[in-house]
Formats: sequence, C-alpha cells, structure tokens
Amino acid sequence: MTSFQLIATCAFGLEAVVRRELAALGYEAHVARPGRLRFEGDFSAIARTNLWLRSADRVLIELAAFAAADFDALFETTRELPGEEWIAADAAIPVRGRSHRSQLTSVPAVQRTVKKAIVERLLGRLPVLSLPETGPAAAVEISLVDNVATVDLDTTGQGLHRRGYRTLAAAAQLRETLAAAMVQLSFWKPERPLVDPFCGTGTIVIEAAMLGRRLAPGRNRSFAAEFWNAKPQASAWAAARAEAAELALPSLPQRIIGCDANAESLKLARYHAERAGVAADVHFQQHMFSELSSSRQYGCVITNPPYGMRMGSDEEIEALYRSMPDVLRRLKTWSHFILSARPDLERLVGQQADRRRKLYNGRIPCTLYQFFGPRPPRQDDDHGEQRVSRHRPDAVMAEEQGRQEIESARGSETMPANMKDGCVEKSRPAFGGLREEAARQATEFGNRLSKLARHLRRWPTKRGITCYRIYDRDIPEVPLAVDRYEDALHIAEYERPHVRTPAEHADWLDLMVKTAAEVLETAKENVFVKHRQRQRGAAQYDRVADQQVLRVVHEGGLKFQVNLSDYVDTGLFLDHRITRSMVRELASGARVLNLFCYTGAFTVYAASGGAAETVSVDLSANYLEWVEENLRLNGFSVGEQHQLVRADSRDFVESLSRERLFDIAVVDPPTFSNSKRLEDDWEVQRDHGPLLASVLKILQPGGIMFFSTNSRRFKLDEAALSGATVREITKQTIPEDFRNKRIHRCWRIMN
Repeated sequence: MTSFQLIATCAFGLEAVVRRELAALGYEAHVARPGRLRFEGDFSAIARTNLWLRSADRVLIELAAFAAADFDALFETTRELPGEEWIAADAAIPVRGRSHRSQLTSVPAVQRTVKKAIVERLLGRLPVLSLPETGPAAAVEISLVDNVATVDLDTTGQGLHRRGYRTLAAAAQLRETLAAAMVQLSFWKPERPLVDPFCGTGTIVIEAAMLGRRLAPGRNRSFAAEFWNAKPQASAWAAARAEAAELALPSLPQRIIGCDANAESLKLARYHAERAGVAADVHFQQHMFSELSSSRQYGCVITNPPYGMRMGSDEEIEALYRSMPDVLRRLKTWSHFILSARPDLERLVGQQADRRRKLYNGRIPCTLYQFFGPRPPRQDDDHGEQRVSRHRPDAVMAEEQGRQEIESARGSETMPANMKDGCVEKSRPAFGGLREEAARQATEFGNRLSKLARHLRRWPTKRGITCYRIYDRDIPEVPLAVDRYEDALHIAEYERPHVRTPAEHADWLDLMVKTAAEVLETAKENVFVKHRQRQRGAAQYDRVADQQVLRVVHEGGLKFQVNLSDYVDTGLFLDHRITRSMVRELASGARVLNLFCYTGAFTVYAASGGAAETVSVDLSANYLEWVEENLRLNGFSVGEQHQLVRADSRDFVESLSRERLFDIAVVDPPTFSNSKRLEDDWEVQRDHGPLLASVLKILQPGGIMFFSTNSRRFKLDEAALSGATVREITKQTIPEDFRNKRIHRCWRIMN
C-alpha cells in the first residue's frame, strides 16, 4: 500500500510521550520540531494512530515541503499537489496557517493563496463546475518556517482530545490528551492503586481507566479522513476498529479512585465515566483533600490541583499546598505526580521534586512535579510487565529509568534501611520518613521522660496538683514541652531549626508523641499536640482546631475548664500556679481587678479567697464566657460581686473615676496583640508603662498590683512607676516543675 509522510502534533513537552505511543503501535518517529513528530505509514497507520494516540492533538499527512519565499512559488507549488485524491467535491476546505521567520508574514494572505491554489486544482481535475463546500471538512494546514512551506492535510478533524465522552463543560477542566500524558508519565499500572484527590469532572481517572483497559480513545468517534475520496482507506478503518475491539480488556484489576470536595463536579465525573464505558472501573467520592488516605500499597497519586488562577484565592491555594506534605506522608509507599502552574510548589511543600517536566495546560505553562516513592517488590514488577500492552508506553521501563536517574542524583542522601523498630521503610517515602538520628532521639526522649515522671510522681500529689509540666525542652534536639492534665497529655512543639522536610518533621513528631504516650502510659486519644511559634500577634490565643475537647481539671482545690484541642494554650497557664495562690492569700475582703483576664483563673482564685468584689476585663466575648463557666464550676455567679467587662483594658482603666478604687490588680497582658477590635496594637514593651501608671491611680493606698509578662527581652519602665514600691518576684513564682526559670517574669508593685 502507498506510504505517506505522517505528522503527529502535540502540545509542547509531550513529544516523548507521543513518540513512545507511536513506538508501541509499531511506528518509528522522530521530532521534526517542537510539537511535531514525523513518521511513515499507510492508510492503516492513519486509522490506527487516530484511534489509539492518547496524548497527540492531530494526525496530518504531509503533502509537500518546499521553498516559498514569495506568493508565486507558494501558489504554483500548491496547485501541483494531487488534492483530488483526497478531497471530495463537496468537502469544506478550511485552511489554517502560521508563519515564523519567513518573508511571507501575512498569515491571512498565505491562507487565501493556498486555498485558491487547491480550488483551482480541484476544479481542473474533478468533474464539477463549482465546489459547494457543504460536506465534511478536509482541513489543510500551511506552515511557513524559515521560508519553507509545509502543506499538511488534517486526517483527524476535531482534535484527538475530543474522545466523545465529555459533553458537559465545567470550570478549569483538564484536556483529555494532557490527562492521558500525565498517567503515562507516572509509574501507574493497572495492578497498582491510583487516586486523584482533585478529580474535578474526572478526566485523569477516566483516561487512566481507558488506558488500563486498553480502550482505544477514538473508538467512539469519527475522523475527517473517513470521508475522503481515497477509497482504499475504508478497509483500513474497518480493520483498525476491529483490532481496537479485540484488544479491549473487560475490566481493571482494581477500581481507580477520584475524590473532590465539589458534589456538582462529581456528578459530571460519574456521567462522563458512564459515557466513556468505564463506570464500573472507577469510583468517585466526595472528600476534602485533608481526608485522603489508603491502606493499599505502591499506588500513585496523579492530580491537577487548583493553581489560584481560575479557581480559589491565592491565600487558600497556598494553605492547600502547604498541607500537602502532611496529607501525602500517610501514603508511605506511593508516588505522587502533581501538575501545577505554581512555580513555588516546591517551596510550599518544603522539598524538591525528584523530577520536573515542563508542560502546558491550555496556554498556561505548568510543571509536572514528580515525587517518587519506594520501589515495589520485584514480583509486583514482574507481574506488571505481563500486563503492559503494546498500545501504551512501558510503565515498568519508565519507572526503572526514572528511579536510576534519581538514585544516582541522591547519592548519599538515600535513607538507611537498617533502622530499629520499623521506624523507616526499606526505601525512602516520597513524603516523610525518618532520618537515622530519629531512633536515637526517641530513645533519649523516652528515657528522660521516664526519669522525670518518677521524680514528679509524689510531688504533685502532696500538693493537690493534678496539672503540671513533666518535660520542658530538656534535650535540645527534642524541643517539646509535655504537660500532664490529669489523664491527658498536652504537648507543645517549639520552633527550632532542623534539616527535616515538613513531611519528615511530621513523622518525627509523630514518633516523639508516640514515645511520650507509651512512656507516660497515656491513651492515644488523650494526647494533644500543638505547634508553638514565636509569638506573633495574638497567636497564642488563636483557634487552631474546632474539636471542643473540654475537660474539667483541678488545682488548689478549685475546678477549671480547659480546652485541650482547639487553642495553642489550654486556658490554664500552669506557670502562674504560685502567683494565683498569692492573690488568693491577699484577697479576703478585697476588691480585685483582673485585666487581660483570659479565662479568669486569677478571678476564681480571688473569689475563693473571699474577695468582696472582682472585675474581669477582656476584649474577647469567648473568654468572658469561659470566665463565667470557671466561676460557676466553683460555686460563684456573675453579678454585682463578680463582674465581667468586655473592653480594652487600657480604655477601661482610663474610664474609671477616682472613687472606683481596688485593693489588688492583676495585669498579665500578651506580648503583642493586633486584634481587629483594638484601635491601636498592643506591644507590652512600649505600652506597659502608661498602663501600669494608670492602674496605680485606681489602687488604694497600700494596694498591690501583680504584673507579669512572657516577653524575653522585657525591661520594666521603672520611671513610670515613680513613688511605688517595686519588687521582682519572678524566682518565687516559678513552680518547681518548670525547669525553664524564664518562663515568665513577675513583679509585685505596691502603691
């Protein structure tokens, strides 16, 4: 049969994928220029490539390539081409054109010239007087590059991405050809699990299912070449379609999973899967990305998350990408292939990809970030090789090549395989894993906890203390604070430089938390972990979760409600235990003012000490409700005797008349606050002087103010306290269980 010069076009970056697809079909191709692969084939090749190519855009016949520095040369040479062998008398003849680095720069003029030449040829060779152009299209492409004209005939018609199953549109849909390429660039095989956690309308999932079942992507559509004059091709198309039907597999070994938070997108995904004939091979679930998990091994995450361009705000997208390491580390043996237009993805996830590939999603430049997980067992590879079809790239070969390149690049960074207690996989996970020193650190941490727990076992019982600090960053490599809240542990992690990726660090922290729970014999559900950063704004009061794990604990014969789950601090500052007792000892018959009262622990102590009146001031309605609950737990009620005031403490003090005098004032402000309810930010170093001077004015002669701060670089403004007796009592107020003697600073200021 006649052999033709054929061209497969594709998006930039997919040339290697299309070349492998052509090789799997038995056609050797080479890249003529970016986005164009040239190969030879007959009518059978035209039919088979149109039916089977998953990542190409079109299949063209190259009718001629010739020098064309002027319109005469372009017209005359084009007119000599045997268009009548292909183009029917009634065919529509659209002409697409482009010009690059050529003298003929006007693309419309080039298109008109080529169209005129083709029409003259057809009128001279076909038994017709006119060309109505009412029939199927026979599209012609004219390309001028460096004064060389290439005339191609489009055999495809509508682009190859038009599989026929996606008839309903949605926002930011991924083109089918790109989705198929992503699957082929991954390590996925039908025997392995595959999940797309941002599946949208299901394109990646459906393309993978079609690939795994060897379903020809063009089996349910027609192509332009089927309507041409060239009669010998009819049998070629029939044979190609019969071959496609014969090679199709009945089902996949396991279903592919698509997840998305949007229910409407999932409706479209299920509809598209049904039309594509793979509904039984896929399963769509409505889930947030944070819920992603799987018990299956050696799978692939292949996904196209939002970029913040067409969907989602930039702040939301950054938060999403930052969450990826913590979510994907759950899939210890999986590999991950993430297409994104964000050049900062690696910065946001905190580690470099093992491989990157530049691609285009429509006109948006993107990168396919590839994070390789552990190599699957050899028997899985052997079994997988038997399933690889000649109609898809060899995934086993691609994986082997990719891993060899990455392992040579990693060199000594490869994770050791001989760590104790199963702390690390035999091969490094894509996200997470434990470094060699983690086992040693866990052992040292456990030994230290055990020793401290023995030391503190009797001390709190004798003093009626049920909430206390056990461990306080004793080992520099393990910068945690571990507090006992009766039957629960509250673990705070402090910022400290380290070389772990975010996912590795999360695994490391899990190991330390597990160690603490085991050594201190605490159930996993009773361990609560927080991340304590350097104080910025009112961060220590910000809500970090919404689980509402509320407990009532005991201290000094009193009851306090603590929230162990939702805030960095629980609602009861354990380091002020002694200071609270000092206030109670002085409170009998006194009028007590508690500024920046937080959850009112000082207020409860004062009330239990017999205070005649308490006034608790805070800007937060939530914390004032908490104060009320703590008073109620101890038999006190809000009213004339125990008043709650929602106000800025500075404004409240300034508003008081000289008749309203207190005997005791407690001032325990945050280091910094930029609450939206404040007209001016609060900064303790800058603002404490004027505030304390104002508080002194509303204290009775001989009245006492307790002032404390957690600011490490704080310097008391003694000039603002002129005339008062000022004594620092920090050493007396640090409890025995706090080995950090700089946990706070405290002063007793007498009027």
